[in-house]
Amino acid sequence: MNLDRAVMAFAGVMILVSVLLVHFVSPWWLLFTAFIGLNMLQASFTGFCPAAMIFKKLGVRGGGCAFQ
Repeated sequence: MNLDRAVMAFAGVMILVSVLLVHFVSPWWLLFTAFIGLNMLQASFTGFCPAAMIFKKLGVRGGGCAFQ
């Protein structure tokens, strides 16, 4: 798995988790969903992605072109 796929998979899992939390715990978890969306949006413009930096440090290889 390359870095881009790992980041996108992580974002998808976090969104699904937040949807479950909204349904079962509290609607306030929608703020978490919004945070994830805003972070993905800013990463698309700036290329700065904290998740990508963490995955790089964990040894996930590059190979994609979104987070270099």
